[in-house]
Parts: sequence; structure tokens; C-alpha cells
Amino acid sequence: MDMRRALVLFNIESGAENRVLKAVKKVDGVEEAYISYGVYDLAVKIRADSMDDLKDVISNHLRQIKQVRSTLTLILIEE
Repeated sequence: MDMRRALVLFNIESGAENRVLKAVKKVDGVEEAYISYGVYDLAVKIRADSMDDLKDVISNHLRQIKQVRSTLTLILIEE
């Protein structure tokens, strides 16, 4: 099966990084998650069976976590 993958970069309210990281790691489809320093506070790699499933994980799960200000999603492709 051809899996869909994405990197999601998060801006998080100051001081909430560890709490959001723990919440992100509980979301089905999250492969890796790291606190980062710089423009974005968290970097998360996710996978799903289809684009619709990928959108669901991002929109209905990751973006709904409290103290997430904004996200930037990079859809990954393989050639």
C-alpha cells in the first residue's frame, strides 16, 4: 500500500512545548515528534493510508490540541 506522509511544523504557546509534544505522540499516525528551536517549536512526521486520512489527522487531531497557535504542513512525495 502506498502510504502518505507529511511533516507538520508547529507554533506553540510559550511554555507548552512538553505538554503538546506528549499530546501529539498519542495521535494515531504520528511516526516521530521533536521539540525544535527556531521559527517552529515542534516538528512532527505523520503517515496515513490516504490523503483524506492524512487531512483528518492534521485537521481534526493535531490542529485541535490546546495551545497550538498554528501549523505548517509539508506533504512528502517519493519519486
